[in-house]
Amino acid sequence: MTHPNQPDRALLSPSLYWFIPSGGDGRQLGQPSRPAHFSYLTQVAQTADLLGFDGVLLPTGGTNEDTLVLASALSSLTRQLRFLVALRPGLLSPVLAARMAASLDRISGGRVNLNIVSGSGNFDFEGLNLTQMERYALTGEWLAAFRALLRGETVTQHGEHVQLENARALLPTVQRPYPAIYFGGSSQPALSVAGEHVDVYLSWGERPEQIAQKFEQVRAEAARHGRQVRFGLRAHIIVRPTEEEAWSAADQLIAGISDEQIAQAHQAFLQSGSEGQRRQSELNGGTRDGLRIGKNLWAGVGLVRGGAGTAFVGSPENVAAALREYQALGVETFILSGYPHLEEAYRVAELLFPVLERTSPIFTPRDGHPLTHTSTPSVHSPSTHAPALRPVEATQTVTAPAEIGRFRSI
Repeated sequence: MTHPNQPDRALLSPSLYWFIPSGGDGRQLGQPSRPAHFSYLTQVAQTADLLGFDGVLLPTGGTNEDTLVLASALSSLTRQLRFLVALRPGLLSPVLAARMAASLDRISGGRVNLNIVSGSGNFDFEGLNLTQMERYALTGEWLAAFRALLRGETVTQHGEHVQLENARALLPTVQRPYPAIYFGGSSQPALSVAGEHVDVYLSWGERPEQIAQKFEQVRAEAARHGRQVRFGLRAHIIVRPTEEEAWSAADQLIAGISDEQIAQAHQAFLQSGSEGQRRQSELNGGTRDGLRIGKNLWAGVGLVRGGAGTAFVGSPENVAAALREYQALGVETFILSGYPHLEEAYRVAELLFPVLERTSPIFTPRDGHPLTHTSTPSVHSPSTHAPALRPVEATQTVTAPAEIGRFRSI
């Protein structure tokens, strides 16, 4: 049911983001076969841009490329794609973060969103020995300063974790007052930070009733500060022409994982200190049994992968229906991923986009004429408006790469 204070989004196409696998990629969980070389990450980003995804998430972690550096490089090689850049308050001062975020927003032409990640403690790499309460206290102080700096204010702040005296970030962002700030966390301290400081509360995929409860808590926290918060959902996706094919692909994704690996990962996740990670691990129970936790929601990814551990699985029609159920709860943006990310981006665009009444630039006919620039046989007769295509001779060399962004893609 649609929340009474939210517009009816069930009939609208949601915002869809994809994922940059900057920690590596592959066809099976636990068996990465594609290193995160920049050339591959460029392929994924340019494919998401070409297919018509709204943006991509750049994850943070000890084995991921730095998000600000990577986003700066990829933004110059794409045209429309937005970059949801993860920032960790424990790594950067709010002043330096504001300066770098503003620079990236200007360089990219206003295509930056910011995902603030407090971290969980046990698996982090900042070298900070902070309790959960201390991490969110740091995040709250950091965000208060960060937002003020991006608004162009001079900041003096004497907190427990952030000490500033007449700090400024002199160059503004393109987006005003600043790029949208995303944030996730399931503990009460996290929900309090979300209500006070962020624009979009981002949850990992859980059962609809669990999501609804968290959203209501965030709305209540935001109301205490006279604010409103939008909502997003982070999950994986396995979409195929039929239900049978989709669930078979889900089984194949975890086929190479041993029971010992599952048990070890489950124990580690439960001890991580992250409430969100604990909730994800409880969904799968550390076993292959009972991974279907909803009609088209599957908890298998979280058996060995930290963070987002659920996936939408099924036919295009059934996956679309599942997404709309979460839209009715208030979700405006879905941040999706699939293994491997290059091929699965095409599957989502080819199969799911049409059901969501969402167009893709490379699959949508123009001016009422079918696409003809393809070697795939078509039942359509060639358009009289389309120029004749001359086949390339075997000895010809293509010497005119297409312009992409500010640089040429070669």
